Parts: sequence; C-alpha cells; structure tokens
Amino acid sequence: MSKKDAKSAKKKNSQLILRLDKDERDAFVDLCKEMDTSAAREIRRFIREFMQQNGAD
Repeated sequence: MSKKDAKSAKKKNSQLILRLDKDERDAFVDLCKEMDTSAAREIRRFIREFMQQNGAD
C-alpha cells in the first residue's frame, strides 16, 4: 500500500457536534493557536486517550 493509499484509508469521514459556551470555545481555540496546534487535533487526541484509558478499542 502506498503512502497515498494509507492516507486515504485513514481519511476522517465523521463529525461530532458539540454545544458549548462561546467564550469557552473562543478561549480554547485561542489557546490552541498559541500552542501551535488546532482545536480539532486536541479534541481528537483527548478522545483517543480517553478511549485508551477506559478500555475501548
């Protein structure tokens, strides 16, 4: 499998909609920018770590 094929196989194809306070969301996004990361990347990281810590596949 080429690198391109591997990348396509892991393509993100689902969304999770969250409702949260605008000020909290804005502060989170700003902090992520300051840390040279994205809010989406940090949320995905949290989900993966949470699942691993709690025995999910």
